[in-house]
Amino acid sequence: MPSAGDNLGWLESLSPWPEEFGLERMQDLLSALGDPQRSSAAIHVVGTNGKTTTARLIEALLAAEGLAVGVYTSPHVLGWSERIRVRGGEADLERALERARPAAEELGATQFEVLTAAAFAEFADADVDVAVVEAGLGGRLDATNVLGAQVVVLTSVALEHTDVLGETREEIADEKLAVVRPGAVVVLGEPEWEQAARQKGAEAVVIAGRSNLALALAAAESFLGRTVNPSAADDVELPGRVEHVSEEPLEIWDGAHNLAGVGWLLARLPERRYVLLTSILADKDVDGMLAALSALGDRFVATTSGNPRAVPAAELGLRAGRFFSYVEVVSDSAEALAHAREVAGESGAILVTGSLYLLADLASVRPATPVPWRP
Repeated sequence: MPSAGDNLGWLESLSPWPEEFGLERMQDLLSALGDPQRSSAAIHVVGTNGKTTTARLIEALLAAEGLAVGVYTSPHVLGWSERIRVRGGEADLERALERARPAAEELGATQFEVLTAAAFAEFADADVDVAVVEAGLGGRLDATNVLGAQVVVLTSVALEHTDVLGETREEIADEKLAVVRPGAVVVLGEPEWEQAARQKGAEAVVIAGRSNLALALAAAESFLGRTVNPSAADDVELPGRVEHVSEEPLEIWDGAHNLAGVGWLLARLPERRYVLLTSILADKDVDGMLAALSALGDRFVATTSGNPRAVPAAELGLRAGRFFSYVEVVSDSAEALAHAREVAGESGAILVTGSLYLLADLASVRPATPVPWRP
């Protein structure tokens, strides 16, 4: 067990998943901390893809309008502190965890519950004007569903976590929109969910464009009740989003973690034949993702991220054999990256994708000066 002063080690020792989804423990934890989630207005970002990008763009737009903004996103790519931001910078994660730890240990809180509570407490302590909060999984039973947000953004809906959220897009949308409280404004990237949003009590529904920037702009303007300058989002940079970590030879990292994300990625890659270095979580459409990725090249290196839900490298390699003519299995992700680079050579191209958790595992071997994607 990590020592009393090792808060990050303690966090990493916690289970990322609850035995049963529900809000009771999260509500008890927040109550023990003085209900910090009530200290500021909130914008809640839910959806299948694009949540982190949309949240970070909202942060930039509102900060440019003079607001003090807190942002909570997940998962991280470079480090845990990436998840909690206050007034334009990363929060002191050790301090945030220290504040939440006693009550969290007493209640047996999960990793995500701890981080969520720590974020809310940090926002309250910093007296932010608005908290921009990304949901973790779904909405109805997600630990973030304690906000009563003034604005809810639904980025997109695709089949994902069907064992928890439902087997159709309609069921999944219903789970995600369950965070809507009567009187909220709901911003949609897909117009087909307007009736569902109104049934949840939305006072107004804004149909934005499908891009992350269009969603963020609509959310910021709905929150403020006035237009904002979109150029404030021009300098937002996010790791692991079509990120060119090397140009010569070409190496791109992207956290596309489901079939819809892979489809988005395919339209944005330079036209090359790639060596694919991939890990995928078992609850995704693994074969669908592999089939889509096979359009990019015929050489595939299967590996496994540290997430316990990841498909074992050997199984992923076996399934990839249907779609790729050259498949190798290297379980250790850092060794797999080195092997992919060897296979690609100086004139080849590499795409690292399939899971943000894979990118996080490789953070220590990233090139020093990557070129992040800008929305």
